[in-house]
Amino acid sequence: MLSRDILVQQLPFVLEAVPFDFLSDHYTGKVRDTFRLKQLRIMVTTDRLSCFDRVVTTVPFKGQVLNNLAHFWFRATSDIVSNHVVAVPDPNVLVARDCQILPVEVVVRAYLTGSAWRDYAAGNLVSGVRIPAGMRQSQRFEVPIVTPSTKEGRGKHDEPISEQEIISRGLVPGSVWEEVRSVALRLFQRGTEIAARQGLLLVDTKYEFGIERGQLVLADEIHTLDSSRFWVAESYHERFARGESPVMLDKEPTRQWLLAQGFKGEGPIPHFTDQHRVEIAEHYIASYERITGAVFEGVGGDPLPRIEKALRSLL
Repeated sequence: MLSRDILVQQLPFVLEAVPFDFLSDHYTGKVRDTFRLKQLRIMVTTDRLSCFDRVVTTVPFKGQVLNNLAHFWFRATSDIVSNHVVAVPDPNVLVARDCQILPVEVVVRAYLTGSAWRDYAAGNLVSGVRIPAGMRQSQRFEVPIVTPSTKEGRGKHDEPISEQEIISRGLVPGSVWEEVRSVALRLFQRGTEIAARQGLLLVDTKYEFGIERGQLVLADEIHTLDSSRFWVAESYHERFARGESPVMLDKEPTRQWLLAQGFKGEGPIPHFTDQHRVEIAEHYIASYERITGAVFEGVGGDPLPRIEKALRSLL
């Protein structure tokens, strides 16, 4: 675990924007900036923190945590489905094969929490799925459920969508969707097994898939703290019985803090103090180490010259 002093020293050097003009097709997502290089897609994971589809602040070393964690999980699941990873030439950079990204996010849930709980409590379906009556917040489903959403750009809200609507609207062909669904559930099962060895519960996650040369490819990220919820297993049953939230390893505490400030994605973003940003960094790093069982070794200082050098070496 990096010391608090190191995290404070990194605050002036958080990676918020990636102004490289020597690469083409620059696209700024919520957390990642992507570029095209030859037949490759360059993904730079920044330190931006997104909640409710809005960038709310920056967090020291967050990009390195996410990029390293995604790479850990890509390696751990490569026998299930091919992924787009070519190389990781820098702690913030992933070089990927360019593929045709499917226009939906595949969300797999094992517990009733987050937006699914909010929809359920309001009496709504969850991406077309009718949840059994009488369930409580944080309760485990008998089997994991698939609740897709649309994939929107930065500043727009992803919207729940049913599996039937995905096919009827022609977003994904039926035969491809069946494969996507099957692979997503297998990835979730693998994630559940690996998390359990670390005393964790994989609560829910999102996957993004693409098509390359007619084959399904896992893209974007997998089982990171931005795309997934993890709970500490030993905290679950006792806290659930008391109606309390389990100990969380993801960005849900930040979501809850924002909700407590009255922020749900609209209007002015509440102010994050430097101390709060450092505490979030500590949370991300500790979570990374708990999930992977490895010590996080962040590279400090201004990341832009380092990243630019790594990318120019690919030209």
